[in-house]
Amino acid sequence: MPLVSVVMPVHNSAATLGPSVRSVLAQTHPDLELLITDDASSDGSMDLLRGLARQDERVLPEAAVRQGGAAQARNLAIARARGDYIAFLDSDDMWLPTKVEKQLALAATAGTPLTFTSYYKMDALYAGEAADFVPNGRVVWAPERVDYSAMLVQDHIGALTAMYDRRVVGTRLMPDMPKRQDYALWLSIMRDGTPARALREPLAVYRAQRAGSLSSNKLALVPYNWNLYRRHEQLSVFRSARALAGAAWNSVRKSRI
Repeated sequence: MPLVSVVMPVHNSAATLGPSVRSVLAQTHPDLELLITDDASSDGSMDLLRGLARQDERVLPEAAVRQGGAAQARNLAIARARGDYIAFLDSDDMWLPTKVEKQLALAATAGTPLTFTSYYKMDALYAGEAADFVPNGRVVWAPERVDYSAMLVQDHIGALTAMYDRRVVGTRLMPDMPKRQDYALWLSIMRDGTPARALREPLAVYRAQRAGSLSSNKLALVPYNWNLYRRHEQLSVFRSARALAGAAWNSVRKSRI
Protein backbone atom coordinates (compact mmCIF):
# COMPACT_ATOMS: atom_id res chain seq x y z
CA MET A 1 0.00 0.00 0.00
CA PRO A 2 1.70 3.25 -1.09
CA LEU A 3 2.37 5.95 1.46
CA VAL A 4 0.94 9.35 0.49
CA SER A 5 2.59 12.48 1.89
CA VAL A 6 0.04 15.30 2.12
CA VAL A 7 1.54 18.81 2.12
CA MET A 8 -0.35 21.63 3.86
CA PRO A 9 0.88 25.21 4.39
CA VAL A 10 -0.77 27.13 7.23
CA HIS A 11 -0.89 30.84 8.00
CA ASN A 12 -3.51 32.16 10.40
CA SER A 13 -5.95 29.41 9.46
CA ALA A 14 -7.43 28.53 12.84
CA ALA A 15 -10.99 29.13 11.61
CA THR A 16 -10.80 26.48 8.86
CA LEU A 17 -7.87 24.27 9.83
CA GLY A 18 -9.76 21.63 11.79
CA PRO A 19 -12.13 20.53 9.01
CA SER A 20 -9.28 20.51 6.48
CA VAL A 21 -7.09 18.27 8.64
CA ARG A 22 -9.97 15.95 9.53
CA SER A 23 -10.87 15.54 5.85
CA VAL A 24 -7.39 14.08 5.30
CA LEU A 25 -7.54 11.80 8.32
CA ALA A 26 -10.95 10.49 7.22
CA GLN A 27 -9.63 9.15 3.91
CA THR A 28 -10.51 5.55 3.06
CA HIS A 29 -6.84 5.10 2.15
CA PRO A 30 -5.29 5.28 5.63
CA ASP A 31 -1.60 5.02 4.76
CA LEU A 32 -0.71 8.69 4.69
CA GLU A 33 1.17 11.37 6.58
CA LEU A 34 0.01 14.97 6.88
CA LEU A 35 3.03 17.29 6.78
CA ILE A 36 2.05 20.77 7.91
CA THR A 37 4.21 23.88 8.00
CA ASP A 38 2.93 26.73 10.12
CA ASP A 39 4.16 29.90 8.42
CA ALA A 40 4.46 32.19 11.47
CA SER A 41 0.76 32.24 12.37
CA SER A 42 -0.40 34.60 15.11
CA ASP A 43 -3.92 33.23 15.64
CA GLY A 44 -3.24 30.03 17.57
CA SER A 45 -3.01 27.77 14.49
CA MET A 46 0.09 26.01 15.85
CA ASP A 47 -1.58 25.27 19.19
CA LEU A 48 -4.51 23.77 17.31
CA LEU A 49 -2.13 21.67 15.22
CA ARG A 50 -0.37 20.33 18.30
CA GLY A 51 -3.72 19.23 19.64
CA LEU A 52 -4.61 17.48 16.40
CA ALA A 53 -1.20 15.78 16.36
CA ARG A 54 -1.83 14.37 19.84
CA GLN A 55 -5.04 12.81 18.53
CA ASP A 56 -3.51 11.22 15.40
CA GLU A 57 0.15 10.38 14.88
CA ARG A 58 -0.19 10.97 11.12
CA VAL A 59 -0.45 14.73 11.77
CA LEU A 60 3.11 16.07 11.66
CA PRO A 61 3.25 19.85 12.18
CA GLU A 62 6.36 22.01 12.27
CA ALA A 63 6.72 25.76 12.66
CA ALA A 64 8.78 27.69 10.13
CA VAL A 65 11.66 29.68 11.60
CA ARG A 66 10.34 32.80 9.86
CA GLN A 67 7.45 33.68 7.58
CA GLY A 68 8.42 32.79 4.03
CA GLY A 69 5.18 32.43 2.08
CA ALA A 70 3.24 29.49 0.68
CA ALA A 71 5.97 28.11 -1.60
CA GLN A 72 8.57 27.94 1.15
CA ALA A 73 6.06 26.46 3.58
CA ARG A 74 5.14 23.74 1.11
CA ASN A 75 8.79 23.02 0.31
CA LEU A 76 9.67 22.63 3.99
CA ALA A 77 6.91 20.03 4.22
CA ILE A 78 8.01 18.26 1.02
CA ALA A 79 11.56 18.06 2.39
CA ARG A 80 10.22 15.97 5.32
CA ALA A 81 8.09 13.69 3.15
CA ARG A 82 8.60 9.92 3.23
CA GLY A 83 5.79 8.97 0.86
CA ASP A 84 5.70 7.44 -2.59
CA TYR A 85 3.29 10.18 -3.65
CA ILE A 86 3.14 13.89 -2.83
CA ALA A 87 -0.34 15.43 -2.60
CA PHE A 88 -1.41 18.98 -1.78
CA LEU A 89 -4.20 20.53 0.27
CA ASP A 90 -4.49 24.08 1.57
CA SER A 91 -5.69 24.74 5.11
CA ASP A 92 -9.08 26.13 4.05
CA ASP A 93 -10.02 23.38 1.59
CA MET A 94 -11.18 19.80 2.10
CA TRP A 95 -11.11 16.34 0.53
CA LEU A 96 -14.04 13.98 0.19
CA PRO A 97 -13.39 10.60 1.85
CA THR A 98 -12.52 8.47 -1.21
CA LYS A 99 -10.28 11.05 -2.91
CA VAL A 100 -6.90 9.45 -2.24
CA GLU A 101 -8.09 5.88 -2.80
CA LYS A 102 -9.62 6.67 -6.19
CA GLN A 103 -6.72 8.85 -7.29
CA LEU A 104 -4.18 6.16 -6.44
CA ALA A 105 -6.18 3.71 -8.55
CA LEU A 106 -6.00 6.15 -11.45
CA ALA A 107 -2.27 6.69 -10.93
CA ALA A 108 -1.68 2.95 -11.04
CA THR A 109 -3.29 2.62 -14.49
CA ALA A 110 -2.82 6.02 -16.16
CA GLY A 111 0.86 5.71 -17.05
CA THR A 112 1.62 9.27 -15.92
CA PRO A 113 3.13 10.57 -12.67
CA LEU A 114 0.82 13.60 -12.33
CA THR A 115 -2.89 13.19 -11.58
CA PHE A 116 -5.71 15.45 -10.42
CA THR A 117 -9.50 15.53 -10.08
CA SER A 118 -12.53 17.75 -10.50
CA TYR A 119 -13.63 19.68 -7.42
CA TYR A 120 -16.53 21.56 -5.89
CA LYS A 121 -16.53 25.25 -5.01
CA MET A 122 -18.16 26.33 -1.77
CA ASP A 123 -18.77 29.69 -0.16
CA ALA A 124 -15.85 31.13 1.82
CA LEU A 125 -18.03 31.28 4.95
CA TYR A 126 -18.84 27.53 4.96
CA ALA A 127 -17.85 26.22 8.38
CA GLY A 128 -18.89 22.55 8.16
CA GLU A 129 -16.99 19.30 7.81
CA ALA A 130 -16.31 17.49 4.53
CA ALA A 131 -18.73 14.75 5.56
CA ASP A 132 -21.50 17.34 5.85
CA PHE A 133 -20.89 19.03 2.52
CA VAL A 134 -23.88 18.87 0.19
CA PRO A 135 -23.01 19.03 -3.55
CA ASN A 136 -24.13 22.41 -4.79
CA GLY A 137 -23.74 22.15 -8.55
CA ARG A 138 -20.71 24.46 -8.57
CA VAL A 139 -18.08 22.17 -10.05
CA VAL A 140 -14.75 22.86 -11.72
CA TRP A 141 -14.59 19.96 -14.15
CA ALA A 142 -11.19 18.48 -14.90
CA PRO A 143 -10.36 17.32 -18.43
CA GLU A 144 -9.46 13.63 -18.50
CA ARG A 145 -6.11 14.41 -20.10
CA VAL A 146 -4.11 17.62 -20.46
CA ASP A 147 -0.69 18.22 -22.02
CA TYR A 148 1.89 20.98 -21.66
CA SER A 149 0.57 23.13 -24.51
CA ALA A 150 -2.96 23.11 -23.10
CA MET A 151 -1.66 23.91 -19.63
CA LEU A 152 0.10 27.04 -20.89
CA VAL A 153 -3.21 28.70 -21.71
CA GLN A 154 -5.08 27.39 -18.67
CA ASP A 155 -4.02 25.88 -15.39
CA HIS A 156 -6.42 22.94 -15.40
CA ILE A 157 -5.04 21.45 -12.18
CA GLY A 158 -6.54 22.57 -8.89
CA ALA A 159 -3.73 22.45 -6.34
CA LEU A 160 -6.06 20.88 -3.77
CA THR A 161 -6.45 17.86 -6.08
CA ALA A 162 -2.91 17.41 -7.45
CA MET A 163 -0.71 14.41 -6.68
CA TYR A 164 2.62 13.37 -8.19
CA ASP A 165 4.57 10.12 -8.07
CA ARG A 166 7.98 10.96 -6.63
CA ARG A 167 9.26 7.48 -7.56
CA VAL A 168 9.00 8.57 -11.19
CA VAL A 169 9.81 12.30 -11.19
CA GLY A 170 11.80 12.55 -7.98
CA THR A 171 11.19 15.07 -5.22
CA ARG A 172 9.92 18.22 -6.93
CA LEU A 173 9.81 21.49 -5.02
CA MET A 174 7.77 24.57 -5.84
CA PRO A 175 9.62 27.58 -7.26
CA ASP A 176 9.86 30.39 -4.71
CA MET A 177 7.39 32.72 -6.42
CA PRO A 178 4.78 34.92 -4.66
CA LYS A 179 1.99 33.46 -6.81
CA ARG A 180 1.50 30.68 -9.39
CA GLN A 181 4.16 28.47 -7.78
CA ASP A 182 1.86 25.45 -7.97
CA TYR A 183 1.19 26.13 -11.66
CA ALA A 184 4.95 26.33 -12.24
CA LEU A 185 5.43 22.95 -10.56
CA TRP A 186 2.86 21.22 -12.77
CA LEU A 187 4.48 22.74 -15.88
CA SER A 188 7.93 21.57 -14.79
CA ILE A 189 6.67 17.99 -14.52
CA MET A 190 4.91 18.19 -17.89
CA ARG A 191 7.57 20.08 -19.82
CA ASP A 192 9.18 16.93 -21.26
CA GLY A 193 5.89 15.89 -22.88
CA THR A 194 4.41 14.02 -19.93
CA PRO A 195 0.64 14.61 -19.83
CA ALA A 196 -1.47 14.78 -16.67
CA ARG A 197 -4.53 12.60 -16.20
CA ALA A 198 -7.63 13.33 -14.15
CA LEU A 199 -10.70 11.81 -12.60
CA ARG A 200 -13.79 13.67 -13.73
CA GLU A 201 -15.48 12.97 -10.39
CA PRO A 202 -15.34 15.93 -7.96
CA LEU A 203 -13.39 14.67 -4.96
CA ALA A 204 -12.36 17.87 -3.19
CA VAL A 205 -14.01 21.06 -1.95
CA TYR A 206 -12.48 24.47 -2.63
CA ARG A 207 -13.32 27.45 -0.44
CA ALA A 208 -13.99 30.29 -2.90
CA GLN A 209 -11.99 33.43 -2.22
CA ARG A 210 -13.75 36.49 -0.91
CA ALA A 211 -14.18 39.48 -3.20
CA GLY A 212 -11.14 41.72 -3.23
CA SER A 213 -8.59 38.96 -2.67
CA LEU A 214 -5.71 38.56 -5.10
CA SER A 215 -7.11 35.29 -6.42
CA SER A 216 -10.44 36.91 -7.23
CA ASN A 217 -8.81 39.86 -9.00
CA LYS A 218 -7.95 38.42 -12.40
CA LEU A 219 -6.09 41.49 -13.58
CA ALA A 220 -3.76 41.24 -10.59
CA LEU A 221 -2.61 37.81 -11.78
CA VAL A 222 -1.43 39.06 -15.18
CA PRO A 223 2.13 40.03 -14.10
CA TYR A 224 2.51 36.75 -12.22
CA ASN A 225 1.52 34.77 -15.30
CA TRP A 226 3.82 36.85 -17.48
CA ASN A 227 6.74 36.22 -15.10
CA LEU A 228 5.94 32.51 -15.16
CA TYR A 229 5.95 32.33 -18.96
CA ARG A 230 9.05 34.47 -19.53
CA ARG A 231 11.34 33.56 -16.63
CA HIS A 232 10.29 30.15 -15.46
CA GLU A 233 9.24 28.61 -18.79
CA GLN A 234 11.54 30.86 -20.88
CA LEU A 235 8.97 31.35 -23.63
CA SER A 236 9.34 33.94 -26.38
CA VAL A 237 7.49 37.24 -26.09
CA PHE A 238 5.06 36.16 -28.82
CA ARG A 239 4.31 32.78 -27.26
CA SER A 240 4.03 34.34 -23.81
CA ALA A 241 1.55 36.93 -25.06
CA ARG A 242 -0.53 34.26 -26.78
CA ALA A 243 -0.58 32.12 -23.64
CA LEU A 244 -1.45 35.15 -21.51
CA ALA A 245 -4.43 36.01 -23.69
CA GLY A 246 -5.72 32.46 -23.48
CA ALA A 247 -5.16 32.33 -19.73
CA ALA A 248 -7.02 35.61 -19.21
CA TRP A 249 -10.07 34.39 -21.14
CA ASN A 250 -10.15 31.02 -19.40
CA SER A 251 -9.72 32.65 -15.98
CA VAL A 252 -12.75 34.87 -16.54
CA ARG A 253 -14.81 31.95 -17.79
CA LYS A 254 -13.78 29.77 -14.83
CA SER A 255 -14.62 32.50 -12.30
CA ARG A 256 -18.29 32.37 -13.37
CA ILE A 257 -18.72 28.93 -11.81
